[in-house]
Amino acid sequence: MAKTDTRELVLQMLLDIFAEKEYSHVLIRAVLDKYDYLSLSEKAFMKRLTEGTLERQIQLDYVINQFSKVPVHKMKPFIRALLRMSVYQILFMDSVPDSAACNEAVKLATAHKFSSLKGFVNGVLRNIARNRDSISYPKKEENMTTYCSVAYSMPEWIVEKLLQTYGEKDTETILQGLLEEHPVTVRLAERLTEAEQKAVLEKWQQTGISWKAFPDLPKVFALQKTEGVTKLPGFMEGLLTVQDVSSILVGENLSADGVTHVMDVCSAPGGKACHIAEKLQGTGTVIARDLTDYKVERIQENTGRLGLTNVDPQVWDALKFDETKKEWADILLCDLPCSGFGVMGKKRDIKYRAKANQVEEIVALQKKILQTVWPYVKKGGILLYSTCTILPEENQEMVQWIVKELPFTIEKMWLPDTFAKREDTWGTQLLPGIHPCDGFFFCKLRRV
Repeated sequence: MAKTDTRELVLQMLLDIFAEKEYSHVLIRAVLDKYDYLSLSEKAFMKRLTEGTLERQIQLDYVINQFSKVPVHKMKPFIRALLRMSVYQILFMDSVPDSAACNEAVKLATAHKFSSLKGFVNGVLRNIARNRDSISYPKKEENMTTYCSVAYSMPEWIVEKLLQTYGEKDTETILQGLLEEHPVTVRLAERLTEAEQKAVLEKWQQTGISWKAFPDLPKVFALQKTEGVTKLPGFMEGLLTVQDVSSILVGENLSADGVTHVMDVCSAPGGKACHIAEKLQGTGTVIARDLTDYKVERIQENTGRLGLTNVDPQVWDALKFDETKKEWADILLCDLPCSGFGVMGKKRDIKYRAKANQVEEIVALQKKILQTVWPYVKKGGILLYSTCTILPEENQEMVQWIVKELPFTIEKMWLPDTFAKREDTWGTQLLPGIHPCDGFFFCKLRRV
């Protein structure tokens, strides 16, 4: 069998992602599954190079423009993607010799009928490799926005929003946190005894997986050296679920005492719904709704694997009022569509696809959904509002709107003692780099 060219696969993925044909995290997972026969090191190389090139795109373009007579935005899409991934190898992958990055780029250019440009590609790359230590970058003291944009590869309009909200020090911490490596976080099933949990950990150890436990969250672990989640001991048996700590904290702030009816209005892939269903120990009903068959199938996959019989996945548009569920829910989970800026470290193309005016549109959609679904909450019941973003318009300001316009008051929320405490009257904001999790916001409100 002919050897698979991993750089060719990366290049094709990048071309599709840059053309916005597919979301990066979806495409990378699909390609790695398709080429599962590749070695662990080959798959790790592909994942690192694809994600890294996306993550550092603005910085890479800034560097290329210093050494190329043709600006990046005027290049053919193929040459632009080829140079980006090759410069990433030169600047950020110590394991790749500069000569290999340059030579393989020339080979790809030739193979794709760009022989006339192989001299240009080779010249730009070798020039960057020779002069990497003298590359000129924007200075923080001259323009903080431009500095942060290039240093952390973040569009300037997003940098400006963060600076306005969090100030210079925290903004840099957040941007650095988004660029850090993100371990896989898993939550062991609530039903596991101490002995069963110990057995799972021993199997991980036997397969070379290392983990870090979270203080105050005894069933939650950050994993490293994993070869894909489906191969993780205990996953297919339904003993664990992949879920970020930020999302887990939603469930940890909800008590199952006296609860029989739960609804999650935007549920896919169902992590929070499954967590509260486990807390109910097979009792009650958790309705997990989402907009499309595809999304609800993802919920069904998780509930089936976890063996949860008290979850009812349903296709339902959250903007359509369900008269039969008026004052039905003890707990209503509202993890609403948002800008997703808290998970830019995992879904790396979000920052490039986002537009400033979309935030206003998202806020309007969030209010429409809340106006539709809040009557599902029983008097005295709980509405748990959450998003995976870090913008106050979608978070604290939305909670202020809820309290002003709807019959709800804010309840006290719990955070592990090890989490940095940040005082906020209007909910709990978790921030990359400051907290050991994704950027996330949640607020527990009780209907009065």
